[in-house]
Amino acid sequence: MTSTPAAVQPAMIHGSATRRFFQLIRFSHTIFALPFALGALLVAAQGRPTLRTVFLVLACMVLARTAAMLFNRLADWSLDQRNPRTAARHLLVRRPVAVILWLASAAAFIATACAINRTTGLLAPVALAIVFFYSITKRFTDTTHFFLGLALAVAPAGAWIAQTSRLDLPPLVLGFGVLCWVAGFDIIYATQDYEFDRTEGLRSLVVRLGIPRSLRVAIWLHAVMFLALLTFGLVAKLGFVFFAAMPLIAGALFYEHQSARQLDLLAINRAFFLSNAFVSAVFLVAVAVDLWR
Repeated sequence: MTSTPAAVQPAMIHGSATRRFFQLIRFSHTIFALPFALGALLVAAQGRPTLRTVFLVLACMVLARTAAMLFNRLADWSLDQRNPRTAARHLLVRRPVAVILWLASAAAFIATACAINRTTGLLAPVALAIVFFYSITKRFTDTTHFFLGLALAVAPAGAWIAQTSRLDLPPLVLGFGVLCWVAGFDIIYATQDYEFDRTEGLRSLVVRLGIPRSLRVAIWLHAVMFLALLTFGLVAKLGFVFFAAMPLIAGALFYEHQSARQLDLLAINRAFFLSNAFVSAVFLVAVAVDLWR
């Protein structure tokens, strides 16, 4: 592999407090799960959710992810300091500030979920427990990637419940697809930390299987994800536009895996963001256009 680029450049450390905070929680990566939540919401509302529901779902998504990322940073604070890829991360925000922001975002998420309906309010602590649990899994299981997938799979299920106050088959199928998608791309991303994780005794499929075999597992996971999206289209009774967009998603996944095969960290990071952002955006646009045509 090529040398690992620093995750946080010195210039960013001296930026504004808001910029440093967004860098700490990788706010730009919110785009990955958010479109799947909005797509599920559109299907549940038959293309006509109220602005209030859309706003509250968006707020819940941002707050839950912020709380989860802050918890992850706090749980891995000392590990990140020892990892060359993330060594400067702890300089972005002081630890006591991160704790306060974590508690505030978690409390705000629960309050916002309670404002949607009774069911989302009752399930909000369960959702937080799921997204927090991922951060400690690499200490005791090789399947940590699937727990991250589960954390993001909560999004479409939560959005569906926000609209209907119940859980049906379509969000379960979509959630399963999201779980496989996230687990696959997290395996690819974890190849960057292969040597560090081995040294520290941290667990992952990449450490257990090695990089080549792990990348093959990621391919199979993304193949299953693609089939799950097709199944979602069928059970959600979507039409031609949705299915016509699926080859675009297949192409983006193919590009991601071709980049991962190069074992070039810059290529992996570029493909990681571009491919996955493209996949989620195409999904949302395809659902919206199909429902509104």
